[in-house]
Parts: sequence; C-alpha cells; structure tokens
Amino acid sequence: MGLSSLAGLAFPWDLLEPAKARAAAHPDGIVDLSVGTPVDATPDVVRRALESASDAHGYPLTAGTPALRAAVAGWFARRRGVTVAPDATLPTVGSKELVGLLPSMLGLGAGDTVVHPAVAYPTYDVGARLAGATSLATDDVRDWDGREGVRLVWVNSPGNPHGRVADVAELRAVVEAARRTGAVVVSDECYAELGWGDGPHDPQTVPSLLDPRVCGDDHTNLLVTYSLSKQSSMAGYRAAFVAGDPALVGALLGLRKQLGLIVPGPVQAAMVAALDDDEHVAVQRESYRARRDLLGAALTDAGFVIDHSEAGLYLWVRPAGERVDCWATVDRLAQIGLLVAPGAFYGAAGEGHVRVALTVTDERAEAAANRLSTLVDA
Repeated sequence: MGLSSLAGLAFPWDLLEPAKARAAAHPDGIVDLSVGTPVDATPDVVRRALESASDAHGYPLTAGTPALRAAVAGWFARRRGVTVAPDATLPTVGSKELVGLLPSMLGLGAGDTVVHPAVAYPTYDVGARLAGATSLATDDVRDWDGREGVRLVWVNSPGNPHGRVADVAELRAVVEAARRTGAVVVSDECYAELGWGDGPHDPQTVPSLLDPRVCGDDHTNLLVTYSLSKQSSMAGYRAAFVAGDPALVGALLGLRKQLGLIVPGPVQAAMVAALDDDEHVAVQRESYRARRDLLGAALTDAGFVIDHSEAGLYLWVRPAGERVDCWATVDRLAQIGLLVAPGAFYGAAGEGHVRVALTVTDERAEAAANRLSTLVDA
C-alpha cells in the first residue's frame, strides 16, 4: 500500500532540467544555487579519524560505539544546552533515511496522520505515504491539537527551505498539544549550528525540542535528528544521529538491527572527531556567513526580498511587489546563468518564493553577485 502511494511521484529536482540547461548556456557557465550540497573540503580532523579507523574488518555497532554515543551526548550538552544520556542516542545513515522511514518504523499506516510544516522538504510527506498514512501540512497547532489519528508531528527548525527558527514558546506549544493528542514529536534540527544572529554564535538562540525550557526534563515521545553534513561538510559520509526518548530510541535500535541499518565503523570514528571539535564548525560557519552576506546584498539590490532566513544554508527569496509565480523567477534567474529551487518544491505555501543555496564556492558566489547586478537597472 505504501509503495503504491508513491507510484509516479516525480523527484522534484528532475523538473529543473530545462532551467538548468538555460542557465548552463551562460557564457561563464552555470552557478548552481539549487541544491544544498557542501562544496568545501571535509576538515582534516575528520578525514584523519576516518583513515585511522579504516581497518574495519568486523561489523560495526548499530547502536554506535560508546565513544560516539558519549560524543553525541557531550555535543548536546555543550552546543544545545540539552542533557541526554548516551544510551538515548543512535547514529543513522544520514538524516534523510530516518525522516523517510520513521513513520513506517513507528508502525503508522492507514488512518494515521503525519503532521509536517506547511513549507517543508518533500521527504516528510514521502515518508507518510510510504507508511500508508496521511500527511497534513500546517504550521497551526490548532489544526491537529486533539485530532484523532495524529500519531507523528514533524518540527523543522531552523527550517528548510526558509530558515525560520521556532522559539521556545512555539516549540513548547507543539509539545503540549502533542501530549494532549498522544503524538510523537520529532524535530529535524540539521541546521542548528548555522544561526545568523549578531554577536558570537549562541546555540541557545536556536532552541532544541529537547531544551528544558521547551519540555522540562521529560523527553517522553520526543526525538531530535541532526546531521553532520552541513556543519562539517560530511554529506558524503552519511553521518547523522537521533536522540531523545530512551524508549523510542531503544525501539528504533531493535528494528534497525534487524534491517542492517548501520553506520560504518570508520564513519562513526569520523563522527566522534567532528562532534568533539567546535573550531572547524566555527570556520565553516563564517565561510557561509560571507557568502550569505554577499548574495543577500546582491539579491536585495536587484529588487528581491529575503524572508526569514535567520538560520541555515538558504535564502528564501521573492521579487518585491506583487506575488510572482516561483517558476517565473526560476526562469528569470536562469537567463543570467543562475539556477535556484522553486518554492513549489516545498508545498503550495512556497509557490511565491525561490530557495537560493549558499553552498557554492567563493568564486561562484562572486559570479552570482556580479550577474545579479545586471538586473538592477533592467
């Protein structure tokens, strides 16, 4: 039933091929701002750890090594202001597989509802469909508070694509409604280390679902997923983890053992190195900040408006003035060699925006800014 519900579902980025071809025809080549894949080198501290653990002749631990679980718990305490026990953490093969498979792993099916943000990465909906459940796209707690059949509620903060950050009060309202409803809440916090507030980075300015200000000391039916892809340029490692309710983590561990969903041993060692080293994250953050400042100023000068975007790797952009369909904006930017993602990929609520990724080299960011300057007087 779940697979049949996905029949004929197109992968959104395939629909960008015509715009990609137009952008690629630019004399100076394409500047691809459509996909958030890191372009900077994986830090040496991570690569050395991977290499030193490369004699991986035995099966790795599905639960994660004791060192990895301790590193995850230490990271939560140091960077997120959250206390979790090491045995309430679990490595995953990237975070996308968890997002896509979690409704099925939780036993959801026909008659169950998965709630996700109104503007959201498509995998939340795909995971619900795979399980045979129904998805509900909304940012209003009142739409599902107390509603029969709501089993899973997704939070995404900082959000993809729009970079919006949910504050403590908003997260607390979600938790309280879920406890009345009997739903599990899972917060996808993969961009939490990339906040763009003034002054030194403070992880508490991007609060976690597991923050005691949000949920007290009770993590029952609460989970957080996090990825090292963005903060540490480790997308190719498929390195992520989930943490929170010990009972839920334990149930996921048992099922993942049966399915062979195991993070390779060398990758687990690399994760320890990445989680224990804050310096490389700060360096990477400042690289993205510089590109953000450059592209943000160029887009604004060219007559665009940037909404939200207070954290994460994207600028959520629309033309100033009356609402313009996102595909028209995609086409307009493709004419100057820039490829962006249409907001329609993220639901009907995103159809007036495009997503501009910061994951380009400094040289390509400069090229994009120069091309945008040609629109200023156009």
